[in-house]
Parts: sequence; C-alpha cells; structure tokens
Amino acid sequence: MAANYRTIDEQDTKILAILQVNARETQADIARAVGMAPSAVLERMRKLEARSVIRGYSVDIEPKAVDQGMLAFVAVRSAEGPADDHVAKTLAAYPEVLEVHHVAGDDCYLVKVRARDPEHLGALLRTRIGRIPGVRSTRTTIVLETVKETSRLPLADTQAAVS
Repeated sequence: MAANYRTIDEQDTKILAILQVNARETQADIARAVGMAPSAVLERMRKLEARSVIRGYSVDIEPKAVDQGMLAFVAVRSAEGPADDHVAKTLAAYPEVLEVHHVAGDDCYLVKVRARDPEHLGALLRTRIGRIPGVRSTRTTIVLETVKETSRLPLADTQAAVS
C-alpha cells in the first residue's frame, strides 16, 4: 500500500523543516514558529507519522567519538538478477553498513560503510561482503574528508521557518 504523500500542505512543510533541524524541538516552540496551537501541531505530527512521512526521530552522532571514523563507499557487483535481493538484504544486515542503494550502471549496489580503521574495513570487505553468495566484485572508495553530510531534505519555501 502506497503512502499518501500528496496531502502535505505548507504548514506540514514548515513543521517538517523545523523537525529536520531539531527533532527535539518542543511542540510549543514549533507552534509559535508556524502560528498554530500546540494541539494542532501535535495532531499534524501524528498524522505525518501515521502516513510514514515522518519515519522516525534520530540523533546525529560524531563517528570518531564512537571509534567509527573511517568512511567508505563500496560499489558492489552482483551475479544475481534484479529480482533476487539476497545480496542487498545481506549487505543491509551488517551493522557497519549505513546505506545500501540499488544503482544503475555497471555496479548493482552502492554501499555506505563506517569502520574503525583500514584493517577493520579490509576485514569487512574480505570476510563478509566478499563472501556473500552472488557478489562478483567490489570497488572501494575511501573518504579523506567530508565536506557535507546530511540527511535533511531540501523543503521548498521553508528557509524563513527555520531561520
């Protein structure tokens, strides 16, 4: 069943923009910012959650603080056809794997990975990813510096709401 995303109005968009900046913002503060009653904001948030527009709330952790300072992207080629998602599901089950994207082109999947250090990344590639049945090859790009990394979506006409 497809979620209903088309009924997001300007007020919903403003609420979403505020929550993307700070998911712990109080309903009273959100209500003040968008010119609504706190109860109306709560009701809108509940509806957005029920329709899976808001998929959850999270915290942004500094990777180095939890000994996961190495970031890499791994392109994975699979012998499996697009109908068989065994490789993708296996990749997604590894805790070091943050994202798995099915991509067009020569590779089948683009995988975002966090590791402690090069040895940890190498072991992950050799002993886990490389041993998944159906994986033909991998190509790894190690990130030297991150200029921008965000999960925030650009929401139209919301800059004034979050400034």
